Amino acid sequence: MLDVIIRGGEVVDGTGDPRRRADVGIEGDRIVEVGPIDAGAATEIDAADRVVCPGFVDVHTHLDAQVFWDTTLSPSPLHGVTTVIGGNCGFTIAPLSDDPADGDYLMRMLSRVEGMPLESLQAGVPWTWKTTAEYLDSFDDLAVNAGFKVGHSALRRVVMGDDAVRREATPDEIAAMQNLLRAGLEAGAIGFSSSWARTHNDPMGNMVPSRYASRDELVELARVCRDFEGTALEFIPCIGPFDDWAAELMADMSVAAQSPLNWNVLTVAAKLRDEVWEKLAASDVAASKGGRVVALTVPMDLDLRLSFAGGFILDALPDWEQVMLLPKAEKMAVLADPEQRRRLDELAQQDGPLRPVAHWAKKVIFDVVAPENAQYRGRTVGEIAEEEGKAPFDALVDIALTDELATSFGNPVRDVPRADWEARVEVWRDHRAVIGASDAGAHLDVFLTANYATTMLQHAVRQHALVPIEEAIHLLTDVPAQLYGLRDRGRLEPGMLADVVVLDQDTVGSDETRTRIDLPAGAPRLYAEATGVEHVLCNGVPIVRDGQFTDARPGTLLRSGRDTRSPALA
Repeated sequence: MLDVIIRGGEVVDGTGDPRRRADVGIEGDRIVEVGPIDAGAATEIDAADRVVCPGFVDVHTHLDAQVFWDTTLSPSPLHGVTTVIGGNCGFTIAPLSDDPADGDYLMRMLSRVEGMPLESLQAGVPWTWKTTAEYLDSFDDLAVNAGFKVGHSALRRVVMGDDAVRREATPDEIAAMQNLLRAGLEAGAIGFSSSWARTHNDPMGNMVPSRYASRDELVELARVCRDFEGTALEFIPCIGPFDDWAAELMADMSVAAQSPLNWNVLTVAAKLRDEVWEKLAASDVAASKGGRVVALTVPMDLDLRLSFAGGFILDALPDWEQVMLLPKAEKMAVLADPEQRRRLDELAQQDGPLRPVAHWAKKVIFDVVAPENAQYRGRTVGEIAEEEGKAPFDALVDIALTDELATSFGNPVRDVPRADWEARVEVWRDHRAVIGASDAGAHLDVFLTANYATTMLQHAVRQHALVPIEEAIHLLTDVPAQLYGLRDRGRLEPGMLADVVVLDQDTVGSDETRTRIDLPAGAPRLYAEATGVEHVLCNGVPIVRDGQFTDARPGTLLRSGRDTRSPALA
């Protein structure tokens, strides 16, 4: 008698091999049989006319805080995700020093750069640990498997205090950071992350701590990973096209760590093909030096919801950063000044990778606050501007000022051209890229990409038939599992851990993104459920049944070495 049998499904095992009709037998947390099974089981799942595949592996999340208030880590498991990697971009909530100001700083930084409501971080996170080890021991069982890196900005804050956002570190300070990182890796953290992205700024008007680091500091911190089995690096070098230094730096970090480095994020569209292939060449530089660098790419368009209040992404427009970092009252004063407004618009119209962000006339007003602005909801700024006899930027700013900058606007994702999906498939098939970059747990009011797997299956597989489902599942499971050296995950084979998804290939997809008010302190977030994902098992236990969460929390806290091995760099 087995614990679970999934009967009669089309098994897509994660290797990329053709599907085959088979039963899947599970005993404890392991798959023990794939094939005809005569035995019975305590639980049987009818998978006739359904695809049975490994759970999806999401290698880029920011779920570090959400573990305290939502042990399902929703909505990711509803979309088939059974393993998540947190602690990315240098933004972790451990370690902390004895100074309570550290936790307060990290909360405010996360609120600014990752769009996590400050009130939720204050009400929903205990902030009782000091070390990474204590953090990893501080939350209860989760629905899915989760591993966490150690973030550079947290290390700098502990070692340098307020100077973390003022200057480069001294050799002694770098050594102290290395010791903290080493302690975190000894406790089971699965790597090191950092960022030099110019969109990463704290709410006090400074760059985040990691942006003050020297090249040597990054390389020396990466070098600590060399001594630990199953660790990896994640880094954001810059926004826009790469200069030569970016490829060289990432290569040197990977070689120093003797670990793969994945960088965030590669945006793919037909019109960006030349830039995409130039960026992928960073992997070739690393390979020539004996390292491995892989691009993270999110397999969908971002339904961005921008605002002048947060300023995220807008702060990357040419010379907009300082204005977007101003306190609200001062920012409103600048935007209300006709001359300053004209200057900002002219700066935004300069050629550059973020020029489309400033196509104001095409922006749609999503959400408003003031009753008099209700008339604008769902309309384009261009339509409003023409009706009111204003320039598009003036029309948008006037609405935002009435809402005290809380207006949400952007470009809704409509019908994505087939050519863009074709370009994406080319990149997915390149060994220098990996699907991920969901940012689950972050940017909760700006965009939602935790539904990346179902969106990919819905459009690339079902709608456009550009990639067979066997290959798509391989890209969502085995490829990211191998990148992080996950032991016994990413495939459906006897002996592997039983992370399993049962889905309807004819209906799999994502529901519409909507606002849901369920965060601590009553804060809202963007959320989407899935269609066609009927059952999800983690470590042999159902966590999603008929598309809804169960009460089970069988996830493993992934620890480096024990649950991961070091993948080959070549």
